[in-house]
Amino acid sequence: MANPIRVLHGKRLPVPIDIRALRYFVETARLQSFTQAASSLSVTQSTISKMVRQLENEVGQPLLIREGRQVRLTDVGRVVYARGQETLGVVHRLTLEVADLSSLGRGELTVGIPPMVNLFFSPVVSAFRQRYPNLALNLAEYGGKTVEQQVASGELEVGATVLPGDSGLELATRQFAKYPIWVVGPRKAKWAKGKTVSLSALRDEPLLLLAEDFSLTRKLRQAFLEARIEPHIAAQSGHWEFLASMAAAGLGTTFLPQPLVANLANRDKLAVARLTAPDMEWALAHLWSPGRYLSHAARAWLATCEEVLGA
Repeated sequence: MANPIRVLHGKRLPVPIDIRALRYFVETARLQSFTQAASSLSVTQSTISKMVRQLENEVGQPLLIREGRQVRLTDVGRVVYARGQETLGVVHRLTLEVADLSSLGRGELTVGIPPMVNLFFSPVVSAFRQRYPNLALNLAEYGGKTVEQQVASGELEVGATVLPGDSGLELATRQFAKYPIWVVGPRKAKWAKGKTVSLSALRDEPLLLLAEDFSLTRKLRQAFLEARIEPHIAAQSGHWEFLASMAAAGLGTTFLPQPLVANLANRDKLAVARLTAPDMEWALAHLWSPGRYLSHAARAWLATCEEVLGA
């Protein structure tokens, strides 16, 4: 036989618990003192006592046992204290989330992008500015290694780099482009007659490399080491346009990714050939720290990149 349905007369519905009263109670229970809780919350002791009594009335049970200047929890108080901590944590996260969402209309986001990669982001910046016109967007130009370090340390939320990144850093990456590496140099160079060139053919060539903190330079250094070639480095620079200008002036041979070769200003004065043996690729990726909170602005940036760049 089914249990009968009972209609309860004269019973009050549960009263919603006041968040401020809950916060005051949790702090009092944590410190086991009204006096210390009042000091911690920068209110008077009478205010703390009043709010705790209000919470006890709302719950319908005593929550604290007063013992002189000390207090201890009742059985019901232990339950309310444990659940109260969880509730206040949710409220705190909700407050941060709402503030974060609001910042999309008036906040600021800094994205780390290596100088050689920035040409890919013009359409992304345009789309992002149209969607979030009041969000200040700063593009910080650093070498890929520096961007990786700053994202890992929390100085930057998001950035872009050239793969492979530093394996010693905990970073999440998402590749969005990959291009072959081309050799660029003066037309009179010995290797200039073919459509491809091997690293060994450049053994005696004066080389113009990017600075050491560029991923491409690290990859080239490793390739020379594996091929047992001692490279003859004539100059290094952090600006690929300057390297291309020196190559056009006959000062040496440099290495550039395919998209940059296509944008060379003095292309008629240069010989270009695809690097083979070894094949080398320039892979680009977004990166962020998987263990850190990503603001809505940072997530909006990644979403815009995915939509515009297709990754």
